[in-house]
Amino acid sequence: MAKRLGIIGGLGPMATAYFMELIIKMTDAKTDQQHLEMIIYNIPSIPDRTNFILGKSEENPCPSLIAIGKKLEKEQTDYIAIPCITAHFFYSDLEKNISVPIIHIIRETISEIKEKKVKKVGIMATNGTIEAALFQQELGDNQIEYCFPDKKNQEYVMDLIYRNIKAGQPIEYNKFESVTENLKAQGAEIILLGCTELSFIKKEKKIGKEFLDMLEVLAKKVVLLCQEL
Repeated sequence: MAKRLGIIGGLGPMATAYFMELIIKMTDAKTDQQHLEMIIYNIPSIPDRTNFILGKSEENPCPSLIAIGKKLEKEQTDYIAIPCITAHFFYSDLEKNISVPIIHIIRETISEIKEKKVKKVGIMATNGTIEAALFQQELGDNQIEYCFPDKKNQEYVMDLIYRNIKAGQPIEYNKFESVTENLKAQGAEIILLGCTELSFIKKEKKIGKEFLDMLEVLAKKVVLLCQEL
């Protein structure tokens, strides 16, 4: 029997909507009834994760994340997915307070990187994700080298996420290309779209096989876990 998926969404709303679209497209279904059941809480009012991690806000998003997870427990979901990478800073607290298994997007991505036998990855992510060392810890544990953009290009990453995609404005592809070249110059063999908002760049434009979209990785894992085979 197919499993029921719960989604803690709204972080941001566009990433949540695209995540659902990816799951539907990846599901081997010929009728409506063969698609996965998803219960989605799209709660954009959850405080900003990056601002809290960087100490720019005292509003802790974790209690809200836990509260939604507990609602998904009551809805008898079998797995929970969070289409927001920075939110995984709170993963340990969520896991302690929510009985439903939560799919860890970073660990699933690293499994795919290891399968590709990549030695060094470049990472496009929020300042909060970088500050929280979410990638550094997991990649280091798996003996995979990594690099981040320099200061100017990291500002470009934040512009792409907050001033373009989250703000509903056109994507400044010149900034994306600058970040890409900066990471390649540091020896990155593959570049992680390490914020779910950045998935829209891959959706809207052919950007090459050297990019790994973490939202796609999460959607693929959801289908493998939940689809009735």
